[in-house]
Amino acid sequence: FVPINCGSLPVALLESELFGYEDGAFTGSRRGGRMGLFEFGHGGTVFLDEIAEVPTHLQPKLLRALQAGSIRRVGGNEEIQVDVRIIAATNKNLGQLVRERKFREDLYYRLNVIP
Repeated sequence: FVPINCGSLPVALLESELFGYEDGAFTGSRRGGRMGLFEFGHGGTVFLDEIAEVPTHLQPKLLRALQAGSIRRVGGNEEIQVDVRIIAATNKNLGQLVRERKFREDLYYRLNVIP
């Protein structure tokens, strides 16, 4: 079980925290890269708390992780398969955010559908 509070992670670090990064992906990156929280949760459950706080530019990558079951690290070229169950929560009205175009409708649908 990997709990992630999306609202507490700085926007600049959110992508590398969720999906990891490759060696040399950015200045100050750890030698050898780093596994992201989705990889860490492989075979288990990832709890995305405050999902409404995920910025719109990162929502397509999150949607791809949910649909394809794979992620790509920051600075990486290869797809990494991840088998995770997603639980998402927020105190905001996601339907309203979709109408305001602040949350992707397809991501909203994917989070609401139980496969």
